[in-house]
Amino acid sequence: MSNPTKRIVLTEDWTVVVLGFSIILLAVLGVLLPVPSFGWNNTSELLDKVLSGANIQKILIQLVAVVIVAVAGALLLGKSVKPFFTGLPVVYFLTILALIITGNSAAKDLNLEAVIFSLIIGLVIGNTVKLPEWLKAALSTELFVKVGLVLLGTSVIFSDILKSGSLGIIQALVVVVSVWYFAFWLSKKMGIDEEMGIMLSSAVSICGVSAAIATSGAIKGDSKKLSYVISLVLITAIPMMIFMPYAAKAMGLSEAVTGAWLGGTIDTTGAVAAAGTLVGEEALKVSTIVKFSQNLLLGVAAFAISIYWTVTNNPLAKDKDTKPSLGVIWERFPKFVLGFVAASLLFSFALSPETVSSVKGSLKNFQGLWFALAFTSIGLETNFADIFNKDSKKPLYAFLIAQGFNILVTLLVAYFLFR
Repeated sequence: MSNPTKRIVLTEDWTVVVLGFSIILLAVLGVLLPVPSFGWNNTSELLDKVLSGANIQKILIQLVAVVIVAVAGALLLGKSVKPFFTGLPVVYFLTILALIITGNSAAKDLNLEAVIFSLIIGLVIGNTVKLPEWLKAALSTELFVKVGLVLLGTSVIFSDILKSGSLGIIQALVVVVSVWYFAFWLSKKMGIDEEMGIMLSSAVSICGVSAAIATSGAIKGDSKKLSYVISLVLITAIPMMIFMPYAAKAMGLSEAVTGAWLGGTIDTTGAVAAAGTLVGEEALKVSTIVKFSQNLLLGVAAFAISIYWTVTNNPLAKDKDTKPSLGVIWERFPKFVLGFVAASLLFSFALSPETVSSVKGSLKNFQGLWFALAFTSIGLETNFADIFNKDSKKPLYAFLIAQGFNILVTLLVAYFLFR
């Protein structure tokens, strides 16, 4: 007799869509989570503001919400809920530590994002301490990431991007297509496996970490490869953020061209904002428009990549020329991408601006929290020996060469469109 607790009620992707839209629906109906404060300049503010009783209460309310969502996901998947009562709080408080570090004024001045510290904390602990099984069981990285991606759709507002300017959209299309195909071609030429090549190409060309995660979900990629790509994105984003504004000044580029160059090249949103701020107000505005335009292409790219991956990696085919049916494509298609697109369409066209304005702060905070939880989990699961070894040299070289190509192509397109 089968064990009913092991029966899968829904697939993980459909579970994520249900969870994500449940969160969105509750927010629209007025059930908004409080947003804790993590900003501080000195020890006094840390104790009186961030670690105050009122703020700790908000943090604990968020913990309860996270556990409820995770437990609901486990129930829908027919999995054990115990790890989310025992291990998830540990992951949560490690993530809160990362958020507190990020909230310091020094980190804010550099526009360092919480996911960077989440990953670092996870990596340090995961590579120095043997994790107990009850903690490992709570590291549901894909679930955390995909819930965050569905919620991310609520911040991709089509009308805002269209009003901000068509030039940013044109640049995003040209750069994403050209850089993605170059990076993918290069990866194949260097003998890198197709799965890694697709994740690298998406990370370089679209929007860094989010694109790598979405692509990994679309092709059901290996978590170790994803961790490696994320590490490359975060490591290269910081020096690019610092040196590119000075390079633009040395070349005598206008603020508009510089902003378009920064927004289309630097892979993380926070680093784009930091670099744009170093140049000026117009550069900051244009860089943000271009980055948002690339974010808009995330769902489209994940959809296209999932179709490509299904067609070219059909397990039911008797030979490589046999193409899968539409039913197989639908079965293997990552449904969380539909959740992302649906959330974006809902907030772009169905809800009133007043409703969007009233809920976006709470949803953005919760979305960021899920990403941070995922990065803490990735760090805890990742072994340095698996990432930085002789077998990882080719992907590193491919990423750096593709990023160099991205820098040059984006500069040419930005100069042509925004001069």
